[in-house]
Amino acid sequence: MKLSPYLYVSPFFILFAITGLFPLAYTAFVSLHDWNLLGGQGDYVGLKNFADVLAQPLFWKSLVNTFSIFVLSSVPQVVLAITIAALLDQNLRAATFWRMGVLVPYVVAPVAVSMIFGRLFADQYGLINDILGVVGIDPVAWHGDRLASHVAIATMVNFRWTGYNALIFLAAMQAVPRELYEAAVIDGAGRARQFFSITIPQIRATIIFVVITSTIGGLQIFDEVRMFDSQGIGGPNKDWMTTVVYLYDTAWGNQKNLGRGAAVAWLLFLIIIVLGMINFLITQRIARSDAPKAKISRRQTRAVIAARRRSAAAAQPHPTTTEPAATPWHRTTTGEDR
Repeated sequence: MKLSPYLYVSPFFILFAITGLFPLAYTAFVSLHDWNLLGGQGDYVGLKNFADVLAQPLFWKSLVNTFSIFVLSSVPQVVLAITIAALLDQNLRAATFWRMGVLVPYVVAPVAVSMIFGRLFADQYGLINDILGVVGIDPVAWHGDRLASHVAIATMVNFRWTGYNALIFLAAMQAVPRELYEAAVIDGAGRARQFFSITIPQIRATIIFVVITSTIGGLQIFDEVRMFDSQGIGGPNKDWMTTVVYLYDTAWGNQKNLGRGAAVAWLLFLIIIVLGMINFLITQRIARSDAPKAKISRRQTRAVIAARRRSAAAAQPHPTTTEPAATPWHRTTTGEDR
């Protein structure tokens, strides 16, 4: 009985140790050596690979590109996902069909999405520039302008992840007590007031969760950037090279330096850990703010407990002693009694 629960959960931890902890530890080992893709393991260099990576301006440029794409994708993504979830939470016909429909972009392979959007955002013959020309707007150099390329890549991310996040928000909205909406309707609140005064406060923990997970996913973006152009390394000026693409180029691209690539991977891992800690602290703060707070002091609490105990003791029946029954005064058996 004591051992069986550990046996039931052990397969997950065993697989995690093999596929998660071991690669993580081995990557840390590689990052401390002069490890070349062709020459193999070299001498122990300590933190030299980390210092070399931090000294490269391209690493910081890739990090800025990563956060820029994240901001352009995360903010519209969260807003659209909440809006779609609010619409799906209504009494729609064929609700299951619509709810499954928003998940279709997530099922499509990322490479296919990147190839399709790469053609849509082509500089010369792209459909987006053709539409802009119809409305009188000059064509945009999606592969020549840094901000434009970030917008194009963020659009791919939004297309793929908005529906997935909408279902997460929908699950949170369905957990909101319906009595709150009924009370709001009685008080005369409209749909917009109900949404901002009831729905948003009730799902704020879910909103924070989605924002943090979107941040972590945005830091690991690779497929969309890799397939955005034919070279796949962020353009000639590395205007849309993300940190993971920079890691790929460092380890298996031009530098072929696995030691530096492992150092980039660990730096990215540390950034994700920091964001995870921020998520934990924010979640704990929200949980503490939602919990009811005591409004009496400890002294008052002890006094209340003592009074409750005294009242409970007074309410209990007192034990009685059994005495011989007295003879009624009117009962007579002999002349002496009379």
